Amino acid sequence: MTTFFMTFAAIAIVISLMAIGVMFGRKAIKGSCGGVNNGECICVRKCEKRRKLEAAMAGNE
Repeated sequence: MTTFFMTFAAIAIVISLMAIGVMFGRKAIKGSCGGVNNGECICVRKCEKRRKLEAAMAGNE
């Protein structure tokens, strides 16, 4: 039973530290902008896949 509480506490600490990092305004997570958040891309420079998708969508309108 103590293993469960120790594991729970460790995970809670890690989650708390991540939340503090978000609150202090760290940089946006880097990665693909391939349609996450309904197309709201927060990337500084859009990836090739996203640029092609947006070009195709602009051509269909």
